[in-house]
Amino acid sequence: MTPPGANAVPLGPPACAQPRRAAAAGPLLVAFALACALDLTALLAGWHTGHLIAKPLLMPLLAGHVYARGGRRLLIAALLCGWGGDVFLLSNADAAFLLGMGCFAAGHVCYLVLFGRGRTHPALAVAYAVALAATVAALWGDLPAGLRVPVAGYSLLLTAMACRSARLGPLVGVGGALFLLSDSLIATGVAHWPQLPDPDFWIMLTYAGAQTLLAQAYRGKSPAP
Repeated sequence: MTPPGANAVPLGPPACAQPRRAAAAGPLLVAFALACALDLTALLAGWHTGHLIAKPLLMPLLAGHVYARGGRRLLIAALLCGWGGDVFLLSNADAAFLLGMGCFAAGHVCYLVLFGRGRTHPALAVAYAVALAATVAALWGDLPAGLRVPVAGYSLLLTAMACRSARLGPLVGVGGALFLLSDSLIATGVAHWPQLPDPDFWIMLTYAGAQTLLAQAYRGKSPAP
């Protein structure tokens, strides 16, 4: 007689698969770093094809690294939302810009849920609130009319994520701040403000740094849904 449960399908990956998955974490991180280097070099060199190749690889490789090391599902989801935003923002169309912003907004929601509801230092919260109000007020008149409200709503969500990220320590907090800086550079470009030389390079440098540091959230702690 077959014992009860003998034919049951096991839940989760077999134990032997976990060491193999963990072993992939290092190579995936190296691949991510190489893709970043290719993308940044392509932007400096004006090689648009290289940017088109490298940019869509970044977040899947970083998400794969987080998965391989046993990272939390919400963190992986946030990075994959970033991948969707990256792909849409390769187009210059207004509709693609809004879709990309929507993907990043979904990623910020994932980060906010992941970071929890603990208290943020009051001085930091005030600083982020003042920065948000000043930036939106300064950009408002120069943004296309159809983008003003979406950009303002997105900025509120992004600023909340950046502020709350500081709860997880200085590295993750700097990641949140860099994400805010990167998207502020994009917004000033949309508003046709004067830009730094090679603005796309600085946008991608701060963005890649932001996601890399945010990916350190809960590193070494057991994964959770």
